[in-house]
Order: sequence, then C-alpha cells, then structure tokens
Amino acid sequence: MLARLTVLAALLIGTAQAQTQPAIRDLGPEAARSAIYVGNSFFYYNNSMHGHVSLMQRAAGMAAMRTTSITISGAGWEWHDVASYFRPNAVGSYRFDARNNVVFNSNARLFDLAIMMDCSQCPIHPRLGPVFHDYARRHSETVRAHGARPVFFMSWAYKDMPEMTAQLAEAYTVAGNANDALVIPAGLAFARSMAERPGLDLYVADLRHPSLAGTYLAAATTYATLSGHSPVGNGYDAGLGAETAAFLQRMAWETVQGYFGAGRRAASN
Repeated sequence: MLARLTVLAALLIGTAQAQTQPAIRDLGPEAARSAIYVGNSFFYYNNSMHGHVSLMQRAAGMAAMRTTSITISGAGWEWHDVASYFRPNAVGSYRFDARNNVVFNSNARLFDLAIMMDCSQCPIHPRLGPVFHDYARRHSETVRAHGARPVFFMSWAYKDMPEMTAQLAEAYTVAGNANDALVIPAGLAFARSMAERPGLDLYVADLRHPSLAGTYLAAATTYATLSGHSPVGNGYDAGLGAETAAFLQRMAWETVQGYFGAGRRAASN
C-alpha cells in the first residue's frame, strides 16, 4: 500500500518514473464515435459534463461524439442496470438535431465507450469498496459483451478532505488495470489545480459537487484522455473567460501527461 501511495503522490506532480508507474491502460489509436456516460450528479451538474466535452471537440474541429448521459442522484455503480442501457431501440435510439427534430439512429453498435463513475466515496469506503471492485468487473464484462470499451472516471476529493485524492486515484487505477479499462484522471487534475491556484474554486457550497470551473476541468481532462489531444488553446471556454479556461486546460493536459507517462499518445490541438 505504501509503495502505491508513493507512486500516486508522484503522479500528482507528474514525476512518476516509468519503472514504478502503474500499468495504466491506453484507449488505443481508434477514435471513438459514441459514448454513454453512466454516473450521478457529479456528471449532471452544470448542464452535464458530456455536453462540455462535445463542445470542446467541436471547437477543436473534431467530429463530436454522439453521447448519452444516464445519471442517478447519489448513485453508486451497483444502482445502474448497465445491461439495460444497451437494449436495442432503447437508450440512444434517437436524438435531437440542431433544429430540434427527432433523428433516429441506425447504428450497428449503440456505443463505442461506456464512461462510468461510482459514487464519490464508494471506491474508498470500508463497506462499499469491495462493491466498487465487484461492479467494476461486472460492468466491464457487460460493456464488452455489447462491443464497447469500459472507461472509468476517477472522481475528485471533497474540498475539505484532500486525502481522498490519493485514495481515489489508487482505487480507480487498480480497478482500471484489473479490467483493462482506460481511466480518466479527473481527481488528479482537481488536486493539481487546487495546489497551483487555490483561489479558483472548483466546488459549490457543499464542498463536493463541481462549480462550472470544476465541470470544465473535468471535461477538459476527459477530452484530453479520450482524444490524446491537448486541450490547451481550445476555443470553448464555457463562459469562464479565456484566461481561466486556459489555466484549466493546462491543468488537464499536464495531469493526463503525468498520469499516462511519456508513452502516452499526444498531438497538438
């Protein structure tokens, strides 16, 4: 345990050595065209994180992924019936276009990715931690059975409990490696941002849920992880202003580079 925490502490500042870094999984070269987000209020705050990721993709001149977000307030992984989300002619079977017309999708595969987040404490809770690892395996098997890739979203520490950062990073990294799942290191990005600019509040008053800046940082980290492209210089700022957005973009990219190491795919925006 001590060795793992030492590695994760190094990852927080992006100095982990290749020989000690966990065997973090990469998404690979194939670009995903669609994703389903499965989680809770950490995803749906601020008009849903998946929308911000799509707007970053469009601002970068990329084709935005077709995305669907399924969230339950306070939900842990065991609350979600992931198999039901892949039923034919159900979730993701239609969408609304730019003119608010219903468009029916005819995809051989419903989703390329399933981006999943457990409840904010569950991975490190003494009673719920084993449930986290059990459902990491179960949901990964379900997702793969439907031709999609599992992706785990590493959530952030509560504002008044910074010690959660290393604990959550360890839990998600271990689960990602065990299930050959890509991990989005959003929690590490929060810690990096708080350390460099503590005056920029990433939280709302409850000290758990994200402010708009927090959602933007999580979205930028998701964008960078899934695409391998730096978000630095991206024209979408979510109304935060260019300077704040640029700072958060840099925090996201530095975190992704540090977490995945020198071997991570990288491309300029």
